[in-house]
Amino acid sequence: MADIRQLRRLMRQLEDQLVVCMRCGMCQAVCPVFAQTGREADVARGKLVLLDGLMQAMLTDPEAVRQRLQRCLLCGSCAANCPSGVNVLDILLKARAILAGYLGLPPLKKAIFRRLLAHPKTMDRVVEFGAVFQKLFTRPVNEIVGTSCARFAFPMLADRHFRTLAAVPLHRRCPSLDTPAGASGLKVGIFVGCLIDKIFPNVAEAALKVLEHHGVGVFMPAGQGCCGIPAVSSGDTRTFNDLVRHHLDTFDSVDFDVLVTCCATCTSTIKKIWPSLCDPELAARATALAAKTMDISQFLVQRVRTAAPAARVENGRIVTFHDSCHLKKSLGVSAEPRDLIRANPDYSLREMPAADDCCGMGGSFNLEHYGLSARIGRLKRDNVVSTGCSVVATGCPACMLQISDMLSQAGDRIAVKHPVEIYADSIPA
Repeated sequence: MADIRQLRRLMRQLEDQLVVCMRCGMCQAVCPVFAQTGREADVARGKLVLLDGLMQAMLTDPEAVRQRLQRCLLCGSCAANCPSGVNVLDILLKARAILAGYLGLPPLKKAIFRRLLAHPKTMDRVVEFGAVFQKLFTRPVNEIVGTSCARFAFPMLADRHFRTLAAVPLHRRCPSLDTPAGASGLKVGIFVGCLIDKIFPNVAEAALKVLEHHGVGVFMPAGQGCCGIPAVSSGDTRTFNDLVRHHLDTFDSVDFDVLVTCCATCTSTIKKIWPSLCDPELAARATALAAKTMDISQFLVQRVRTAAPAARVENGRIVTFHDSCHLKKSLGVSAEPRDLIRANPDYSLREMPAADDCCGMGGSFNLEHYGLSARIGRLKRDNVVSTGCSVVATGCPACMLQISDMLSQAGDRIAVKHPVEIYADSIPA
């Protein structure tokens, strides 16, 4: 069982936040899980009612409580549309931490989080080993989307079409970087993130190309790891705090103006979750770093001031944009990635219906409830295809994985890109 003082602190915070909910049910209209199941237990209001009696529920049937809390994408749609301003994400993360402290973590998650995720160098070695041998177990299925599927029947990979590990991750291509500010007078720290490093290093390379073009200095330290969202989403505050501490120490070593990431989930985690859920002794440092953290598109448009071209290529490639939940609903960033796309004259942006509807990924939700995740994801795929686009862009690598899976399974030949990749294509090599 976790430190009783920590559990008591989280419980007090939880009780203070729960009283704000008026039980109005507005969250039903926007919850992607509820839209598929129609179950009150799957919507925010149902979970908050459950948490009102959390202490008693933990004694009577704690495992059932945990299972109900895990059936949530943590997309933030409910919070973004709540008339009372209930911070549902913060409440659910604290509740999961309390339950994990009371019940302990499942053995597999505990091994992954404590032995791998909490140790970036170990994680890197294991993933690199996997990248070497992955071709023995996977085969390509869609060269345009860039997906593969399993050669053999693996339960976790069953029907999925997935993006494989990069042959050479970013931390091998560019172990570290520390360049001075150029013409812009700005210097940024870059938080890479797991998916960018290990699956989409091309996105980071595009960002580095853009930053160099605009005379922005870069501090990208070696030894980076996960932002901690997988751990804290499962209630593992110990691994979460280890990772927060590790990165605060890493980025404290050099002065820079802004911390940027190419991952909406990492940006949201650093800005919103690090300060609110980290250990009290880390809170001041986490808050200070959060205050100067920005999404890459937000930084380029607001601080570097990229602009749309004067002339656009006739009959350019049609691209549509998916608003990831963490980028739009959590951070309020929506116009900037579109501006970045428009800055490439070879592309024509065409909006899809319901561009900010959740794609159904939800991190571990996709692993534990893939059938439900895929049902939500296919709705997003239909909206993408309806635009007639040849490219779909999004600012979240997790969404890139989900959308790639849905497009590939349907046989669509639509490329999935990050907005910074599209903008980088307009800059001469």
